[in-house]
This record gives sequence, structure tokens and C-alpha cells, in this order.
Amino acid sequence: MAREKKRRSNGRRSPLAAAALIGAGLLITGGIYAGASAAIAATDAQTSASTELSIEDGQKLFQSNCATCHGLDLQGTDAGPSLYGVGELSVEFQLATGRMPLQMQGPQAPQKPPQFTQPQIDAMAAYVQSEAPGPTFPADEILDGEGDVAHGAELFRVNCAMCHNVSAAGGALTEGKYAPALTSTSALHIYAAMVTGPQNMPVFGDMNLSDEDKRDIISALLYQQESVSVGGFTLGNLGPVSEGLFVWIFGIGGLVAITVWITAKSN
Repeated sequence: MAREKKRRSNGRRSPLAAAALIGAGLLITGGIYAGASAAIAATDAQTSASTELSIEDGQKLFQSNCATCHGLDLQGTDAGPSLYGVGELSVEFQLATGRMPLQMQGPQAPQKPPQFTQPQIDAMAAYVQSEAPGPTFPADEILDGEGDVAHGAELFRVNCAMCHNVSAAGGALTEGKYAPALTSTSALHIYAAMVTGPQNMPVFGDMNLSDEDKRDIISALLYQQESVSVGGFTLGNLGPVSEGLFVWIFGIGGLVAITVWITAKSN
């Protein structure tokens, strides 16, 4: 009988080779996909930021990001209030300050970096205004900061200081709520807050404060934002509590330290 010739294997393949090849292929494919997606997203973001969006674009953005809580027809749901009558001014305020979309349920919606570009915000505001009209943007004159600063400061002390602090540094309210600081708030958002009454803030209509009064308050706050503190370190402008705490810790503490040092040196 003829002997059966044994085939020689040129190399032994590892059982992990197939898994390694599959893993390498997945990594390469995933890297290419991620790079392409990032490039496309960056292009879309630049395009949307450089072009003015239409009301139809605002409707699509609203339905994708807001309708879950506020309803497809702005009627509201158990998770969010109705938007009938809020107007474009309120929508711009809530989105541009980052309060909406709401991150989590709590006593108050905190301010955070906005999740949309300004053209996207304007498009959603225009859509809400077209479907459920409400307060709109004011004339440029109201926001110019050229009003009566002294009269505006007096109106602020009478109507706003009990919550926002006389220096507009903000303050605590009940049940975990708070009045935010106004030390860097824009003129438009100051006006929007007075007109729309977000969170716990009351609405200041024309019967309470006229447009000229609102202009004076805005002028006073803008003047205060730009002014330099002549008293030096402000300690957060929180009043005698923070000032007394500073004196107690550093003043009395410094005297105690000096007394101990003198006593130790004499001994």
C-alpha cells in the first residue's frame, strides 16, 4: 500500500486571530463613522448658526425637544405647563438662559449654558408666537440704558430689592427657591423677567410699571453692573452677615493669633 503523505502546515493559526481581526475591523469602522458624524455635525452647526431659520424650522425643533413636556400643540401635559399666551419673549428668555429644557424636576429651574444656538432659539420663539401670541420683544429704546438711573434705583428698591437684594446680588426664598443675581443679566432678559414673571417672580404689567419705569430700572441695573465698588472687597454684597463673619474670623482670629505669638515669645 502507498503511504499517505502528511500535509505540512505552514503555520498554526491562533484561535484568537479571528476575534482580533473582527475587533480591529469594528474599531476602524467605528472610528471612521465617528469622524464622519462629527464633521457632518460641525458643518450643520455652522450652517444653522450662519443662516436665519424659518418658523417651520422652529416647529421641528420644538417638536423634537419641547413637545414631550409641553405637547405637540403647546397645550401642556402633566410634565409641563401650557404655552398658550407666553409669547416669544418668554420662550427666548427660558431657552437663552438655559433654564429650558429642564434638566431635572426641582424647586426651581437653574440657569445654565443654553443648549441651542441663538438662531435656533429665535426660530422656536417665532413658532410659539405664531401659534399662541403673547408678550413680544420691546423697542430698542427701552433697552438702551439711557433712562433715569436714580429713579430706576428707587423703583428697584421698592419693587425688587426684597428678593434680589438691594445690590441685585440675589437672595434665598422659601422651599429651596431663590431670586437670582442680576449682576450679569442682559437688558433684554431683565425686561423679559419683568414682563413674563418667570419662576416665583410676579408679572409687572403696565399698570404696575410703565415702559419708561422699566427702562429706568434696566438703566440702573446696567449702571450698577458697570460701576466699580468704591468700598473695596464686596464680600458678595450679602450685607452685615457676611461682613460680621469676615470680621469675626479674620479680625478676632488675627488678634488671638497675635496674642498667642506674643505669649509664646515672652515665655
